[in-house]
Amino acid sequence: MPKLPFQFRRVWDFTFKGMDQPLKIKVVLLVLLLCCQLSGFTNNRFPGAQLGDWHILSNSHPRLLVGNQSNGEFLQSIASVDWKEQLVAKKQQRVEKYLNLCKEDTEWLVSRLQMNWNTRHSEVYLIGAKFSHSDGTAPVPTVRYSGSRDWATDYKTPELDEVKPYQDDPRGLYLQRKDNEQWEWATPPSTGHIIESINEEVLQLVADAAFLYWLTADKRYAEFATPVFFQYMEGMFHRDPPTQVDDSDQAGLSGLATFEVIHESIVVSLALAYDFLFDYFIKNQLDLKNSQAVFQKWGDQIIKNGVPNNNWNLFQARFLTYIALVLEDNENYSNGKGRQYYLRHTFDESSERQIALKESVLVYDQQNGMWPESPSYSMHVTTTLLEILTLLDHATNADELKNYSIVEKAAITAFQYLFPSGYTVGFGDSNHRIIPPKNLELLISHYKKYSKREKEEMITGLLQELIESGLYERGGSGLFELFFYVNDLPEEASDQEQKSLVSPTFYAPNVSWFTQRLGHGQDALMVSTVGSFGNHAHSNGIAMELFANNYALGPDMGRGISYWNPDHREYYSQFPAHNTVVVDGISGYRPMRSYHPFTLDNSFPKSEERPQFGKVTFGKFSFFEPKTRSDQQRLTTLVQANSQQGYIVDVFRSKKVQDIIQTHDYLYHNLGQSLEFIDKMNQPMALAQTDELSTVHGEQKAYNYFYDKRKTMLDRDFNALFTLKSTGQPDNLMRLWVKGSLAQQVYSVMGPKSRALSTGTAPEEVLDASIPALILRRKTAAWRDPFVVVFNPYFSNRENVVEEVIFNQDSLGTQEITVSLKDGSRDLMVVGTSERTLLVREQFLQNGLVSITRTATNAAVAFIFVSGMNLFQSNGWEIISEGSPATVTVERLADSLVIQSDQPVLLRIPKTPEFAPGQMSIYRNQEVSAVRNGKLSRFNSHQVEYRIAEVYDKVVIAPAPK
Repeated sequence: MPKLPFQFRRVWDFTFKGMDQPLKIKVVLLVLLLCCQLSGFTNNRFPGAQLGDWHILSNSHPRLLVGNQSNGEFLQSIASVDWKEQLVAKKQQRVEKYLNLCKEDTEWLVSRLQMNWNTRHSEVYLIGAKFSHSDGTAPVPTVRYSGSRDWATDYKTPELDEVKPYQDDPRGLYLQRKDNEQWEWATPPSTGHIIESINEEVLQLVADAAFLYWLTADKRYAEFATPVFFQYMEGMFHRDPPTQVDDSDQAGLSGLATFEVIHESIVVSLALAYDFLFDYFIKNQLDLKNSQAVFQKWGDQIIKNGVPNNNWNLFQARFLTYIALVLEDNENYSNGKGRQYYLRHTFDESSERQIALKESVLVYDQQNGMWPESPSYSMHVTTTLLEILTLLDHATNADELKNYSIVEKAAITAFQYLFPSGYTVGFGDSNHRIIPPKNLELLISHYKKYSKREKEEMITGLLQELIESGLYERGGSGLFELFFYVNDLPEEASDQEQKSLVSPTFYAPNVSWFTQRLGHGQDALMVSTVGSFGNHAHSNGIAMELFANNYALGPDMGRGISYWNPDHREYYSQFPAHNTVVVDGISGYRPMRSYHPFTLDNSFPKSEERPQFGKVTFGKFSFFEPKTRSDQQRLTTLVQANSQQGYIVDVFRSKKVQDIIQTHDYLYHNLGQSLEFIDKMNQPMALAQTDELSTVHGEQKAYNYFYDKRKTMLDRDFNALFTLKSTGQPDNLMRLWVKGSLAQQVYSVMGPKSRALSTGTAPEEVLDASIPALILRRKTAAWRDPFVVVFNPYFSNRENVVEEVIFNQDSLGTQEITVSLKDGSRDLMVVGTSERTLLVREQFLQNGLVSITRTATNAAVAFIFVSGMNLFQSNGWEIISEGSPATVTVERLADSLVIQSDQPVLLRIPKTPEFAPGQMSIYRNQEVSAVRNGKLSRFNSHQVEYRIAEVYDKVVIAPAPK
């Protein structure tokens, strides 16, 4: 960065008098831009890299985010892009505040560092995941270690202005309690991450000041940042990595400053400060050997410790990349640990606890791009990889992303996580959030750099949709975004919409997750079904999260206050916090890194397929619950009515393999302020208070978290109505049509709030509210007589699409559910236990898994849907599989029948006054490839027979000429 000529400095000093901060920033930028243009600076970036030895030719600083020869373009971007200008101004205002404090007390900021100021201890000792003590002697104050791996604490992280200077007191830290706001001395283990958080805030100021020095050449910023930087680095140079006192596996996880090497984010601030101040350090002949040794020590600790086979590996790699790129070449150090050494360990060479990125990316499902962790962590992994590759590509200009194409796929696959509201599902240790805009921003930046116009337009279209929907406003909080986000999005972006990136169903076997979607707008329905596979999973069996009426009405509960808090261990990660079935009140297994997936037995459509028939989706899942040795099976079906509204059918079977004595609890949590039970006469039913559902009665601890427990006994069908009220909105209603069963116990309970919810998935009134839940209890196997619930969402100001639901109480094994719709049509759903289930009724036979038949008011068939079907007969209709069980859809559109089948089938269609089957047109590649006539069945002269011999795009049967 060129120094400002004398005449500019004179103008600068004169102009700044009495000028407010925003205007001052504009003047600075204009002057600097003019200076750079006069100096002839261009945008020549670093030359490319020689892969293998990681020899990056440029040795100048700064180099992490920008090179000196890029100043002209960078200054132009700040002057022309509002959010960048505002970000720079915000950082300058914050730094100026502390500059002024340091004018009065030169050690003001230094003294707020959390150091062993008096004791100067060189050694740190840990017991389990908590700080134990420190000892030893160093020649300088050393950096204090974090208090606990658990971030949950009773104390607030103080503002810097509230931090006591040179705080090193045997009583601990002076902090304010969260509950009563009183200040008191707190022991380090009770303070969570507060020590590291204070140091990170101080070093973030140092990094921002270093950047402002590079930007403005104002020595005040360098003089402000330098003593703090060296105080911390010298303190870390003279302090050893922590020692584990006990046998805890914490010994393999700890970093230099924190209990987890993945939390060493202070490395980023240190690396940026070093990079931007490097020329100042050299000019002032400051010794950098100890600082470079600290970066090496940090890199070695990250390589030595950690977890190699989950997200840790990627988060560690991000810090290693910053360390590697800020260091010089290997030959500059006697130990040979420079840029090439740490880049090699990041990208190419695996060690026991740090797997090279070229191997790590193989953990992604190479077909669908899904990372095997809960959504929040999965998306964070992709964001981290994009940041790493962006940093590397800035240094090499070698189109690094092309070597990691799975990362691009993962960024797009993440859209499958979305509810119709644009927020992600919340299974496992996740919460509802939007797709990280950073992922899209970095892809756009990369595509623009390498002139990949088509990809740039496609991703830009997705980002613009987030912006237009109000879910994202372009900007950033850090220096990384300031340098790597493009200034302006292309005016002509692809009209690719988010909904085209999500399919009616999606299955990710490496995380045991299946999702179904149906409908659009306020009629959109979605069910997310999850097992327990991969990292950050919960103990939940076959759990369901349900979206309807614009919200996640049947939400997952998310994670607890922290992973080490009792509420997480006892409730949030356990079966009763989920929409699932608990056996004997004790179902459970190890959460977090779990290996208990469900089996996806059947579904329609198949994952990522987009069939023409769009009125039904379903999934059938099987699971073995290990603790109680129970078989479980769930079938969820989404059905759309003619009005575009819809309903959801849930059939859940559960039985113990051996024991005769058994209990099965069906749990469903729904947003709302009330839950009432309604009988067939539409009258509310009374429930009595109960002390059941607790450890006193033999259930697991999670049941203790329920309160206001009420109970009744019901053997007949009934309704449960959840009511969600929100200011200025019609009541949001979820009516459950529940099948009765002999001696079925019914409970209404209140449970802890869902920590997965966000403003995009729930109204403000219930974000922190307790969640009401329905519990159905059977003290017998629920297999031949399963739990059957029809979920019927609607608004109080809009007609309910469902008129009535009737369950056939005589059917055991196979379930018959009749749903009468408001428009007079009727859906008959028949659900077997498997593809071999046989049900015979008058005028009806089904040998297969599931069928849905919709008849109009005139009794004409509107559609037939069958799946896992060998033989289906109903009122003159016959579908006969020619081999494997088939999925077939028959839909009446206009005056014809449109048919799709995934197997060869024989189809017999009745001749009726409304429709006489005629010519069959076969479509391949969306065009008619053959035309055939049906023939009268030799078994029934009122049937016309068609043989669908192959899997075609579709078959259309027109009416016979009259």
